[in-house]
Amino acid sequence: MSVTIEAIREAAAALRPVVQETPVQYSRAISELAGAEVWLKCENLQTGGSFKIRGSYTRMCRLSDEQKAAGVLAASAGNHAQGVALAARLLGISATIYMPQGAALPKLAATRGYGAEVRIHGRTVDEALAEARAESERTGQVVIHPFDHEDIVTGQATVALEVAEQVPTARTIVVPTGGGGLLAGIATAAHATLGPEVQIVGVQAEGAAAYPASLAAGRPVPLESMHTMADGIAIGTPGQVPLGIVREHVRRVETVSEEDLSRALLVLAERAKLVVEPSGAAGVAELMRRPGRLEGPVVVILSGGNVDPLVLMKVLRHGMAAAGRFLQFKVRVRDTPGHLAALLRCLADLDANVLEVAHVRTAVGLAVDEVDIAVECEAKGPGHCSEVLVELEESGYRVLSN
Repeated sequence: MSVTIEAIREAAAALRPVVQETPVQYSRAISELAGAEVWLKCENLQTGGSFKIRGSYTRMCRLSDEQKAAGVLAASAGNHAQGVALAARLLGISATIYMPQGAALPKLAATRGYGAEVRIHGRTVDEALAEARAESERTGQVVIHPFDHEDIVTGQATVALEVAEQVPTARTIVVPTGGGGLLAGIATAAHATLGPEVQIVGVQAEGAAAYPASLAAGRPVPLESMHTMADGIAIGTPGQVPLGIVREHVRRVETVSEEDLSRALLVLAERAKLVVEPSGAAGVAELMRRPGRLEGPVVVILSGGNVDPLVLMKVLRHGMAAAGRFLQFKVRVRDTPGHLAALLRCLADLDANVLEVAHVRTAVGLAVDEVDIAVECEAKGPGHCSEVLVELEESGYRVLSN
């Protein structure tokens, strides 16, 4: 068995009553930032909140009657969990899903809401997957792997069939990448439909980038540690099945920083009016990081939208800081009445909106009659931040590095 265009088309036919044909949205704002024509494939609007239902349902509908009756196991930080739980409900299969500690509460609630039993185990998806495999050995139940199976890759590939119809002139497809199932599937289907010259680019978070070393070694190379807000692509070891396909079809896999992801989320929310989780924004982060490098039209896969509102709030705030929309600084003044009021008047004249103010009287180097005033304010961008700091110094304030 292999991942072929015929198998992908069969999977698409089986998925037709199950998944949505998600929209492709042109973004003028992101096109300007990227230096190319950019279209957004909105899998964040998919049933279950991500592309994962495609692979999960494809894998599970092909199980034998005995395997379906026994129930299935899975491991996931959230999106695959929801895909398996939803597919299980549609197919009348019981599902037990292992999720790592710290999995987003909305993803936990949604997975349970679809009827799956959730068990918390380990700190990473890899540790949760190891426990699911141990359970499989004890019970004989099938583990629905999040990416390392040909049926999973085949199901995820159906995204590219839609892209080929929606943007037939596409020259580049940018894909958020964790274990590689989506990347491998899209690469296979895109090259079969749009042509072998279409460039497929995978994007990983810097803190969870297992593919560069694995591609160089020609085998899955596990990471020693991971740290990223993009939990949907935080996979420590690539799958053997997708890695083989990626080596054949994908030119390169890039990495993006947490700041890149934050800025991308902010742009997607502010300019495209789309709520996307950090992993789903990885492709846009790559386009913004190095504009003009990719040939257009570019289709970026927004792989998921299952984000904890509290996480989204923190990330957007981080993105605003990274984009120069927040300015934090300290000034050292005499500890006498009127200095704070004068500083606030100066900032108001500079059109800097003050968000927080704090007095610091115990810092190293402070004289008895001095105080540090720590200020956080909203700015209009990096240029405005520089203007505010320069004007403060020219007005006689001693601005300290924060």
